[in-house]
Amino acid sequence: MKNTPNFTGWHVAILHREDSNTERLTRQLKLLGLRTSLRWEPIGAHELPDMVIVDADQGWDDLLPWSGGNPPLPVVALLGSEAPGRIAWALEQGAGAIIAKPVATSAVYPALVMAVSIHEERRAIAEKLQYLEERVRLRPLVHAAVQKLMAAHDVDEERAYAILRNCAMRRRLPMEQLSAFIVGGAEPLPEAS
Repeated sequence: MKNTPNFTGWHVAILHREDSNTERLTRQLKLLGLRTSLRWEPIGAHELPDMVIVDADQGWDDLLPWSGGNPPLPVVALLGSEAPGRIAWALEQGAGAIIAKPVATSAVYPALVMAVSIHEERRAIAEKLQYLEERVRLRPLVHAAVQKLMAAHDVDEERAYAILRNCAMRRRLPMEQLSAFIVGGAEPLPEAS
């Protein structure tokens, strides 16, 4: 993340029982321009805010509508305990930052920025991983196209791969896509040059 976000207009759900911590937290969040809602019940997938701040000391697994530490939004954990199980629970919920209890107002903004940054980084990594997995999944098509070029032009594998790569670069297509066209018969075989 290159710039710190402007939180004006964001909606943050605070999943915590009302107490002096939530009062300080709500006051600080409003000063930062966020709309807040305080609740101590599970949040549904159909009612997701822009960010969640959750009580990691008393939270339970079905409090949030996702699992596996890959939340669809930034998560901040409120934590007053040093218990490893509570820290692990916060991480499992995808918390990108922690605000220690009792809440210090000076800790709120940095935690929000950190949570947003971590969330964006995780999302970018997941997208990149998905892209790479798709390319790996399509590698058999590249191999089949190379085999087809080897047979058609009577060249070795290295030369056939170079022909395919050069054609893909000229056409500005991913090799996997061009290979799919060639193997599927939608594209004539590139000429050996």
